Amino acid sequence: MTEAISSDGSAVDPAASAASASAASAEKRGGLGALLRRHPTAWIVSASAVVFLLLGTGSVFAGVAWASRDADPVATPTPSATTDPPRPVSDLAATPTRLRTCSIAGPASDPALTGFYASIMRSDTGEVLFDRSAAVPAPPASTLKVLTAAAAIAALGPDFRITTSVYEGSSPGTIVLKGRGDTTLSRLPVGQESVYAGAPKLQTLAETTVAQYAARYPGVPITNVVLDASYWNSADAWEPSWREDQRTEGFQAPATALQVDGDRDDPRAVVSPRSTDPIGRAGNAFVAALKAADTGGVVDAGVNTSLGSAVGQTVLAEVQSQTIRTLIPQMLIPSDNMLGEMLARIVSKESGSDGSAASLQKSIMGQLARWNVPMTGVVIKDGSGLSPNNAVPASTMTILQRSVHAGVDGLDAVRDGYSVAGKTGFLSNRFTGENAVARGNVFAKTGMIKASYTLSGYLNAADGVPLVFTFYAAGEGVGGSARNALDTVTTAAYRCGDNLSNN
Repeated sequence: MTEAISSDGSAVDPAASAASASAASAEKRGGLGALLRRHPTAWIVSASAVVFLLLGTGSVFAGVAWASRDADPVATPTPSATTDPPRPVSDLAATPTRLRTCSIAGPASDPALTGFYASIMRSDTGEVLFDRSAAVPAPPASTLKVLTAAAAIAALGPDFRITTSVYEGSSPGTIVLKGRGDTTLSRLPVGQESVYAGAPKLQTLAETTVAQYAARYPGVPITNVVLDASYWNSADAWEPSWREDQRTEGFQAPATALQVDGDRDDPRAVVSPRSTDPIGRAGNAFVAALKAADTGGVVDAGVNTSLGSAVGQTVLAEVQSQTIRTLIPQMLIPSDNMLGEMLARIVSKESGSDGSAASLQKSIMGQLARWNVPMTGVVIKDGSGLSPNNAVPASTMTILQRSVHAGVDGLDAVRDGYSVAGKTGFLSNRFTGENAVARGNVFAKTGMIKASYTLSGYLNAADGVPLVFTFYAAGEGVGGSARNALDTVTTAAYRCGDNLSNN
């Protein structure tokens, strides 16, 4: 068999050539059917395209026919487009809100709290984390002393000292003892401490007076000691809402500008019965100190005392209290009511007012304005918090606590006067049992009068976030169990920290 050669010179299989020729002949004979059998997929796709084209064309013709129907001879106007007015859009960036999940609602609902007023803020940011009637004025009890202390820092400064003076009288033989509100002046001899450690002594004042008077008026004995308590009106010394048993049981004396040892029977006892005449009591103690200091007939044996005011300016002797920075912890830690009253009255006088009880609200709150403490709802009847008619919203107290915690403008003196949970002051025996976890981390001023138990200060939460807070348990029937209930709420807030929820 001779091998066939293609046009390009390659060998061609005769059988394959024959098959190709036969297929070509068959394709020519078979027409469209053969093509469909040879390329079925291609023809199906092509057919589908044609059908789609025909259907689309039909739709177009149908649409033309519909559009060409008899038209309504009356033209229908096209309604004009309306545009909504633009809505106001804030140009401030969206701020995410923290979802807090730690609730103290259970402890805050303890029936022992009676009426519960509460405010908790982050000390560093001022963000309110918890609020229960925080804007409602309620009796703050002794936590009011925080306002008094802060006002004293603002009006007087931390280094201010209270001066007690002895002046020459209007004639030889007369001297004048003038008080300006130093309730710490002590009748105890030098070397013995009263409840006010480091207080000035009547002995010192008397010894200097005798020496100076003898030098000026030799041979003329002192026969009359005038007691000057006119720094403010001595008749305005007892707030009508104070209970008489506060005096007899030893918590409070009339708030006169001249007195010694807080008018205590026992200068060494924090709680000691007081008298109804602090001025006369101070005069008697001073006369005794003069006689003890006299070694040469300077003081007449029958020297008497009388009430009056100094008319001369010649000073024979003076003593000064410790600084306000020292007096504030002596007021706050044992909750000394007399220091509270004295500092409040002195703030009034040094602020340009008259030292009256009626002036205290304006004088104290006026000083606190420098720390943006709001006055809304505040009622101040005294400087100690003894009056049940005092009213301060919990939020107001907490706003001040932010500045106290920061220690700005000398307020570290107030902060240093707080009791520490489980360690010092009136909190030394509190925060027990399950609340002991907060010991050493809560720093606060306590308060208690009839129908009001209070706690206000700051805490270092378990997560390290600083919180400031004020809690009042107030209302008829509230009792001593409120103390533990307040500790429990405080401990719950300590555990929650920045995750504290207001729910």
